[in-house]
Parts: sequence; structure tokens; C-alpha cells
Amino acid sequence: MRIFCIFFLLLLSSCTDHSIKSYSGEEPKINLREFFNGDIYALGIVQDRSGQVIKRFKVDIKASWKGDKALLDEKFVYSDGTESSRIWELKEVGRSKYEGRADDVIGIANGETAGNVFYFVYDLDLLVDDTTYKVNFEDWMYLLDKNTLLARSYMNKWGFDLGEVTIVMNKKERI
Repeated sequence: MRIFCIFFLLLLSSCTDHSIKSYSGEEPKINLREFFNGDIYALGIVQDRSGQVIKRFKVDIKASWKGDKALLDEKFVYSDGTESSRIWELKEVGRSKYEGRADDVIGIANGETAGNVFYFVYDLDLLVDDTTYKVNFEDWMYLLDKNTLLARSYMNKWGFDLGEVTIVMNKKERI
């Protein structure tokens, strides 16, 4: 009976869902048009599945809106000296709903805002040591104040955790 109870509790805890709706009352309210507009500077780390930091990076982002579409031009510089870039095209597709596209994103990224959170999911062609892997990303971005956003990205493939990316973005000044 004891083993059954432990199994049941493990099963129950694995079924819990981290829902965007649970943040709807949180302040400050995130407004993608306000935060992702202008120059943004970011610092981040990449961790493997054990939590070991395997890479650090800086990002310069130039963001602008035209109508219901945003352009986020990201320039990355990694701790090993390598550089990369990504241009995101975001589109507002409904109340608090967004779609995103980038050259290395497979299909369409889907996002939603609630309270101080932007939730964004997508599949990415991730280049690692001259090999490209299709990796699932689940981004949780938390607006801490009007100029600061903390992003946690969870990477997985076939349901197995590969690691995490943590980024702090600042609109106002270099961190």
C-alpha cells in the first residue's frame, strides 16, 4: 500500500500544469509593445540538464513595432567569442495572443500574455558542434519592472530535459 501511495503522489505531481492564467493578477502588467520597443540589452546563461553553466552570453536587441507586427533584431556574443543573430517577427493575433517567426524556428511560435508574464513556445533548429537538432523551447518571461524582464527557457527533445536558458533584459541601460 505504501508503494501505491508513493506512486500515486508521483503521478499526481507530474500532472500539475504551470498555467499562464495563474499570473493574470500579477503586476506590473506586461505590454509587449512597450517593453519590446527600442534598444534592449541582455545578459544570459545556458545550463545543461544537470544545472552546470555551459555558456554565458550578451545580447543587443533592436525592437520596433509597425501596426500589429514587431521586429526584434537580436545580436548574440557568447563567452567563447562566437557570435550569432536572430530576427524575430512577432504578430499580435488576438487579445493577449501572439505568433512568432524566425529563420531557425520551425513553423510558428505561439505566445500569450497574462499579468506580468509572456509565455512563448516553439521548435528551434539548434546548431551544436556543426550538427543541427530540432529542440522544443518553452519560454516564461516575467516583467519585473517597466525596464527589466527575466526570461527562463526550458529546452527539451522527445520530452527529455536538455537544459535551461536564463536571460535578464534591460531597456534602459547596460547591465
